[in-house]
Amino acid sequence: SLLSFPSHVPPPHSSLFSTLIMSALAVSGVPTFDIKELPSIKDGMSVEEEATKRKKTSRFIEEACRILKLPRVATATALVFFHRFYAKHSFGKHDRFEVAVACILLAAKTEESPRKVVNVLEECHKLRSRAMAAGRMNNQGNSPNTAPSEPLDPKGEEFTKLKERILLLERVVLHTIGFELSVDHPYKFIVDRIKVMIQRGQIKYGDPKPGLNAQQTRDKLMNEVVQFAMNFANDSFQTSLCIQFPAEDISRACIFLGGQFAKTEADWPAVLEISSDIEGFASICVQLLELVSEKKSSDQATFRAMRAELEKLRLANVKSRKTAPPQPSPKRPRLN
Repeated sequence: SLLSFPSHVPPPHSSLFSTLIMSALAVSGVPTFDIKELPSIKDGMSVEEEATKRKKTSRFIEEACRILKLPRVATATALVFFHRFYAKHSFGKHDRFEVAVACILLAAKTEESPRKVVNVLEECHKLRSRAMAAGRMNNQGNSPNTAPSEPLDPKGEEFTKLKERILLLERVVLHTIGFELSVDHPYKFIVDRIKVMIQRGQIKYGDPKPGLNAQQTRDKLMNEVVQFAMNFANDSFQTSLCIQFPAEDISRACIFLGGQFAKTEADWPAVLEISSDIEGFASICVQLLELVSEKKSSDQATFRAMRAELEKLRLANVKSRKTAPPQPSPKRPRLN
């Protein structure tokens, strides 16, 4: 079956993983996101390497934004700009770290949290130098050659050239994304929908929580599901999901997975309104689970339970399709 995977989870965007996702979306009859059409893949890069570069650079952006004390929405916007850029350009044509810095600068201004170019360049240079030094130490052990590079001199020639490249890349990014600076993120949909679900009694714990009254139980439920769902939303930016699906679709999958982690029960197809596109929903869930399952502390039993629940939803959807009259295929915009 579509979601009954072997015990070994495929590596990021492996051929097996890609086939699973493409098969899922093909069943629904909606436009699909073809990984093999990405410019880097067309240039000969493997899907695994392309996904790894996205993930590692996304982590660089997140850490740089943390150091720069940017709000989470600015970080998310920078990540979306980065993924959209490399949906149109090859990793082999532009330095991904310099593109990342340009995306941070542009996102900070877009989300009304501008930072001085000098500060952004200095902090990102230090962060990249530390990462490169750590990589060399891992490969070579301690040696004189593993010391971090010297700090940038804001008055030096190297800094001037770097600044020129970054400011030029900022304009290239802007043109690449078609001047679309208004970006939706899953976060606002997550909080609003979970709040409504709890108010209507549409979601509850599978087992009663001893020692808590009704209001305390609702508060605990709200906090846990929101926190888990937000964590999945944060993880989603390490993948190309934001250029495959609208933010609201991603939020639904994050809520479902958050609810599973919090050990809750709900009529998920009804409360998340996913019956018309269960395959797209399953695609997002699978990609998020595949990403999180790589972490050493992953709870494999929970992942197996989630896959079983997804398979139940899929089978129920197949059964309902056989008995229901034909419906037009749902329209979902393809994001670039």
